[in-house]
Amino acid sequence: MAELLHRSDWLTHLVDIALVAFLVYRLVIHLKETTAIRLLLTLPIVLIAYLLAQLSDLRAFQWLLDNFLGSLVVILVVIFQYDIRRAFLSFSRNHLVKRWEPDEDESHAVIEELLAAVEGMAGKRIGALIVVEREVALDNLIAIGTEIDAKVTSELISSIFLPYSPIHDGAVIIQHGKLTKAGCFLPLTQNPEVAKELGTRHRAAIGLTELCDAVVIVVSEESGGVSVVVSGRITRDLDLQALRKVLKRLIESRWLQ
Repeated sequence: MAELLHRSDWLTHLVDIALVAFLVYRLVIHLKETTAIRLLLTLPIVLIAYLLAQLSDLRAFQWLLDNFLGSLVVILVVIFQYDIRRAFLSFSRNHLVKRWEPDEDESHAVIEELLAAVEGMAGKRIGALIVVEREVALDNLIAIGTEIDAKVTSELISSIFLPYSPIHDGAVIIQHGKLTKAGCFLPLTQNPEVAKELGTRHRAAIGLTELCDAVVIVVSEESGGVSVVVSGRITRDLDLQALRKVLKRLIESRWLQ
């Protein structure tokens, strides 16, 4: 009987070590492939595994899960750091702006000027970065280049992004239906899951929208492709009609509420 119990202890230790090795291996693979939401959905599985480890006296496995659960708050902060930063900015009263309340003709005119500018620049493969402010103020999130405060026109936007323009590298900012700033530099995203082929303009658009509710239009200098970025998510290769629908839904509908 003693010999049988001794063998049973060895079997338990082997199972324990195998479980720890498998868990570490799967965690490394999972962290490389998963998104934050999918990782969050694995937490109930970890809790069930912890209870089973306690019942089965798998000490090494239990020790590993003890340390993991003890650091859970820190892990969640790291995983959701972009969402947390954006939430703090969104809930801060000091960052909220008074809503622009145009009539339907005014909002339609701004959207059409943006579309005309984007269409012209995309056809000529002129890179552009256009930021439209919504409810969260942008002043504390951007490095201001040049104050303009002018009516939004396709000619003005296109001239700003011409290669020989001194402020063509930065972003233009649309606030309260006006083009208020140009040559602005935006915070680049630090999200490791962003596609490596995306350039600086796209990364800047993603970085800004991780922190606020702005809508950013990006025209690629390399391909002429048009993208829209909101809430850190990018929609690429939009044609003019698709872009019109997106801008009406994200911007004009908000203005006319």
